[in-house]
Amino acid sequence: MKLVIEKYHGLGNDYLVYDPNKNRLELTPERVQLLCNRNFGVGADGVLEGPIIEEDRISMIVWNPDGSVTERSGNGLRIFAKYLKDAGYVQKKDFTIHSSEGQSSVHYLNEEGTRLKASMGKVSFWSDDVPVTGPRREIINETMVFGRIPYPVTCLSIGNPHCVIFMDEISKDLVCRIGKYSETARQFPEKINTQIMKVLDRTHIQTEVYERGAGYTLASGTGCCAAAAASYRLGLTDPKVIVQMPGGTLEVEIEEDGTVLMTGDVGYVGSMRLGSSFTEQLKAVK
Repeated sequence: MKLVIEKYHGLGNDYLVYDPNKNRLELTPERVQLLCNRNFGVGADGVLEGPIIEEDRISMIVWNPDGSVTERSGNGLRIFAKYLKDAGYVQKKDFTIHSSEGQSSVHYLNEEGTRLKASMGKVSFWSDDVPVTGPRREIINETMVFGRIPYPVTCLSIGNPHCVIFMDEISKDLVCRIGKYSETARQFPEKINTQIMKVLDRTHIQTEVYERGAGYTLASGTGCCAAAAASYRLGLTDPKVIVQMPGGTLEVEIEEDGTVLMTGDVGYVGSMRLGSSFTEQLKAVK
């Protein structure tokens, strides 16, 4: 059995594309963990399994490196759209990708498919949508304690859960210190993605992210959308902002009806045919 995997990155947030139409081995949490391992496997922030084709519907499954399945990924969405173009599954400029949390419309902004615009749906700040424990309410500037330190947090869902914390200064070390407590905090029954954010001006923000099931990453598409939506809701920024992350920038726009649009680039790394010994390792893992 020969396995072929494609590798892409969205602003340094790297994913493996595992096409079930070209590979016969079924993915499991343990196999995903091994594939994503940067020392003993291929190495990635996650695996995109697809396309899963049902009539005229194209969908994907987004795996975290810890083997869990997440509802959606903004960088993963753009990467998967680029793969669909590269592999010849899609020729149109506009199409729709389905995931467990609904559908996203995608538009190619160049012929190569390296720059894309995608609709990420609408955000919700309601606690039962995120979810956050306690009475139903919108989680706006609510104080929560992580690691014995109180923070003013704004929580929201954009198909997956996010906790946004506004700060004067942000760093990788700081988001990792907060994230190791917030990810599994009792307030979040389905865990949480954590963004610390700095507002530069009305049209520019900076973020650092600690992702549920992945830890620290250089960029997060849904995290950018969440940060932009939170800062706009609090009146700190305009509806259209540029979000700066360690891996690069994304453009995010909040439409009048609350729909979030994300524009950004994708990089292709290469195609890998896995070696026979590593393939046997994968097969042996159940």
